[in-house]
Amino acid sequence: MEIRVLRYFLEVAREGNITKSAAYLHISQPTLSRQLKELEEELGKKLFVRSNYSVKLTEEGMLLRKRAEDILDMVDKTTEEFRALDEINGGDIHIGCAESDGIKYVARAAKNLRKRYPNIRYHIYSSGTDAVNERLDRGLLDFAVIVQEVDLSRYNYLRLPVQDIWGVLMRKDDPLSKKEHIQISDLRGFPLICSRQGLREEMVKWFGDELEKLSIVATYDLLYNASILTREGLGYAIGFKDLVYTGADSELCVRPLKPALASPMYLIWKKYQVFTPVASLLLEELKTQIAQGQYQE
Repeated sequence: MEIRVLRYFLEVAREGNITKSAAYLHISQPTLSRQLKELEEELGKKLFVRSNYSVKLTEEGMLLRKRAEDILDMVDKTTEEFRALDEINGGDIHIGCAESDGIKYVARAAKNLRKRYPNIRYHIYSSGTDAVNERLDRGLLDFAVIVQEVDLSRYNYLRLPVQDIWGVLMRKDDPLSKKEHIQISDLRGFPLICSRQGLREEMVKWFGDELEKLSIVATYDLLYNASILTREGLGYAIGFKDLVYTGADSELCVRPLKPALASPMYLIWKKYQVFTPVASLLLEELKTQIAQGQYQE
């Protein structure tokens, strides 16, 4: 299975049309059709359902698309890493980020580093911690920024001197908005929208035995989506309190939990990882900022 042919396959999968894909790839339509047919023969599976004007992926084709994307991501990242070994003035840094306002500190370090090395490019992958860790484990990321305790058997880490405070997001016209803090007793019987990750970790600690008695109507990975559900009246979202805009022209407000609940922030990387020069520079920049107390507002 050739890398070149996988790129051909992905282009056809995305475009859904062999003629247009051939034009984009600067090869003839018969050549592209032959390459795809040979790929199907090599795998022993039909990858496309063909019609007069388009092609659609079969189930086997959808599986190959996922695998091909992963393979080519790894190939491209490896190529970038080797190119960057001799290019201290620039290069690519891949960072996975869980949702957190504390990312601003990583952004400041990235900005400072780019002032000295203007050819550095940052590639940010944003998702829940589980998805970010999966990409880190597969070697698709240099670093991940997480807001949970570190699995020390798998990762090295740098603890960032910031933390995320949990709160309850609600409509401003809701009676609960009149409270300065939200306690467990305030949430009994109310429809809650909870972080999927939080239900396995922070929520278990904070709610304790009360967790099983809660009325959880939805779960989420990204708080922005949960904020829309909250705005439309589905329930009350529990999450980091500084992530969603709650200014004067917003329909939403947030109230902190009491007793307070906070999550630590870490920059992590795989054990025994070999960094590119520019990735090492970013790590050193973060360490310098911490040592100089630049994480203070």
